[in-house]
Amino acid sequence: MKNKLFLLPFFLLAGAITVMAHAQPVKRIVVSQDGTGNYKTVQQAFDAVPRNNSTLLEIFIKKGVYKEKLHLDSGRNAVVIIGEDPVQTVLTYDDHTGTIAPDGSVINTMTSQTLYIKADDVKIQNITIENTAGLTAGQAVAVRVQGDRVFFLNCRIFGFQDTLFTSGDNSRQYYKNCFIQGSTDFIFGSSTALFDDCVLRSKKNSHVTAASTPKDHAFGYVFRNCRLVADTGLNKVSLGRPWRPYASVTYITCKIEGHIFPEGWDNWKNTENEKTVRYAEYRNTGPGSDTSARVKWSHQLTDEELQQYTTKNILINWDPYALYARYR
Repeated sequence: MKNKLFLLPFFLLAGAITVMAHAQPVKRIVVSQDGTGNYKTVQQAFDAVPRNNSTLLEIFIKKGVYKEKLHLDSGRNAVVIIGEDPVQTVLTYDDHTGTIAPDGSVINTMTSQTLYIKADDVKIQNITIENTAGLTAGQAVAVRVQGDRVFFLNCRIFGFQDTLFTSGDNSRQYYKNCFIQGSTDFIFGSSTALFDDCVLRSKKNSHVTAASTPKDHAFGYVFRNCRLVADTGLNKVSLGRPWRPYASVTYITCKIEGHIFPEGWDNWKNTENEKTVRYAEYRNTGPGSDTSARVKWSHQLTDEELQQYTTKNILINWDPYALYARYR
């Protein structure tokens, strides 16, 4: 849990989201390792969500370290997953590429995750999710999200290579007040994802993002008012490299520390990508935000262009708070 304690005040700011006792959903499931809840494991609670669910359901997870490989399957929709404490409610596993699964199959990037969300209309709040495979283990996903309209609030997502996999082409995701840590390509995939007021911590001289945005999608990753930080001594980190040619990544009014190298972006050793990528920045601050030496194939947004970067436009008319108004 090294380098995590400093985050605690981040989640205790005035106005932090709380659950109103008088506004419970129709059904509430409690997970507790001591047997005082409905289930002792998180996966049991996930499996209790009805198929094709449309009635808001809360899964409340009491403090504890839950070493489970978790899967909220498609159709188990309209779920709010809340931890009792963002630091002390921990979902953890350690699979990575090359690991042999119990069924004899070999784990790869697509199957290495600790938490896999395939359901739609899911909110995850006040929870730490981690993959502890380690810096040298290769691809080891902490969170994979394929469902649509998935909202992470006040969460901490820890890993190294490939920490957060936004894997659905037509998935819309929103991250608010989250801490995301990794080494290489630690936010990657094809989904449209908006990150507001998040902290992105690099653990290696490598790349923050590896977007694979579809060509016909207007937005890929948008970071607004985020902080980009790193372990001591790092100074050759890029804002992103393109997993696919039309990768779209934008940083807006973020604070960028000096670990980001002056050129800012990487072409993944393919100059053809420079013709198609959509990399942009707008009025960032901090020592890593200096654009004077940025690669010529990145773009600085104008004030007029910025007007297109509204939550409504980015998330294609999805309001992340609409379904979960009682959890503001």
